[in-house]
Amino acid sequence: MKRNISIIFLSLGTILTLAACSTPNTTKSSTTSSEKNETTISSTMDSMAGMNHDGVVPDGMKDDSNPKFPIGSSIILLDDHMDGMNGAEGYVVGAYKTTIYEVSYDPTNGGEKVSNHKWVVQEELKDPSNIAAKGDTVILNAEHMDGMMSATATVDDAINGTVYVVDYTPTNGDEMVKNHMWVTEDEMKINEKGE
Repeated sequence: MKRNISIIFLSLGTILTLAACSTPNTTKSSTTSSEKNETTISSTMDSMAGMNHDGVVPDGMKDDSNPKFPIGSSIILLDDHMDGMNGAEGYVVGAYKTTIYEVSYDPTNGGEKVSNHKWVVQEELKDPSNIAAKGDTVILNAEHMDGMMSATATVDDAINGTVYVVDYTPTNGDEMVKNHMWVTEDEMKINEKGE
């Protein structure tokens, strides 16, 4: 009997270990502001060490009722947050009015300083009720990269506007990235040949 229990625990331990080592690609999309913003992201980003984009659209995000790029717009990305992003074709899956920050911070895990990280939104600050300005110090409440959560950051730039969540197919042949957070209006254009 003890041997059977030991085998069961050993099997469960193996299953849990294998599950923890896997890389899921799970997505829950929100479609309206009346639904909870529970967009879950899990994509492997090989171009930046520690990039994990596992998270949710923060509570309190306000839908932009009239964005420049409405939900469903076929777009081409113009920035290179990650390898294969610049020139990639994709679609807008979310548009939110907020304050958007570029920040520099020392990771809480002891990693090298991260400079000019694009982007963190107002709702991803530890105190989202206080609008920050360039040069201000803020505490981050986001996990875009390892060591980002609870890190003290300096605001390099602050923009009031619309920030987007996009799905796109990287130009480097990697699998489609679902619900990439965040892209600003000047980092994409309408795909004229898109459907």
